[in-house]
Amino acid sequence: MSEPGSGRTATAPLTYEEYYGFAHAPFTLAPDPQFLYLSGSHDEALGTLRDAIARRDGFAVLTGEVGTGKTTVARALLTRLDRTAFASLILNPFLTIEELLREVLLDFGVVSRDDVRSGRAAAASREDLVRTLRHFLSSIAGIGGHGVLILDEAQHLSARVLEQVRLIASEDDAMTRPLQVVLLGQPSLLESLGQPALQPFDSRVSCQVRLTPLSRRDLDGYVSHRLTVARSATAVYFNAEALDEVHALSGGVPRLANLLCDRALMLCARDRVHEVGPDAVRRAGVALDMAASEPVPVPRRRWRRWLAAALVLTLATAAIFAARPPADWVTAPMPDLPGSPRVAQAPPAEPYPVPQTLDFIPLPAAPPPPSPAFSPF
Repeated sequence: MSEPGSGRTATAPLTYEEYYGFAHAPFTLAPDPQFLYLSGSHDEALGTLRDAIARRDGFAVLTGEVGTGKTTVARALLTRLDRTAFASLILNPFLTIEELLREVLLDFGVVSRDDVRSGRAAAASREDLVRTLRHFLSSIAGIGGHGVLILDEAQHLSARVLEQVRLIASEDDAMTRPLQVVLLGQPSLLESLGQPALQPFDSRVSCQVRLTPLSRRDLDGYVSHRLTVARSATAVYFNAEALDEVHALSGGVPRLANLLCDRALMLCARDRVHEVGPDAVRRAGVALDMAASEPVPVPRRRWRRWLAAALVLTLATAAIFAARPPADWVTAPMPDLPGSPRVAQAPPAEPYPVPQTLDFIPLPAAPPPPSPAFSPF
């Protein structure tokens, strides 16, 4: 039996997106530019690449660890280019130079899908493909246009392919630069470009920018931004302790934070709660086989409140004892400090009886000394 108008059986469980009424999955792993949160490094990376393209710089490099959002930044960059830019984003790094040129021409609209499916594009030689690309770039340069080639996962590109890309881009007019190249990759990409075989490519790189993980403060804005973009029909949020756990488990890497938040929301939907707490995040971390590399830090502002409260309590206690010290102050037992060694205490000494009275034997009075005899002579 299904629910009217839903197409869902009455016993089928709701997904957490359905339970909370999200219009979009808030923590999808797809590189959707509308979910891009501009932290400090992400804002700098996007602005630097956009400026490099506006200046017609030849080659630019964006690096970052796995999951920091390089592809998302690239897709957001495509949405911010003006109409004079013809862009091609190549996601597969394991292509020959012929295959790469066909994909670029397809993105530029020079060849069609029918050409690719029918095999007409496959029959073209590398020289034909290069000639076609140059002819297209020359045609759009006359109206102020230019091409932008973005190569993702560039650390996997072979040195031969990178060298061919350099030759194609470098043979253009250096003043107009109708083709610009942006490489996206992990930090090992810089090591690859430093090899002697790629020294000509590395010397033409005009700007380098790197993405870094989210700080604890950025994570607040990141999670809030994604929940807002997803447009939930009901109120659901992560409390501060839950975000502490997310940052500790993910290290601030957006992809790992997405995995944790997605699983935590799934668990909270099963429990029918709308506040995600640290316990749900820890359970999500166990399910995803993720462990914190360091203890969850306590925000500095809480330490300040705790220290202030402890200081007030200490001063108040000292004032009370100064006014009226308790009678058993000396003999009151003190509790053990956490982690302090156990010290064996000797049993109390037996009290020594004190006599109630002392009888003293009086000594006989000493006779007075004899008076000297008086003699007038």
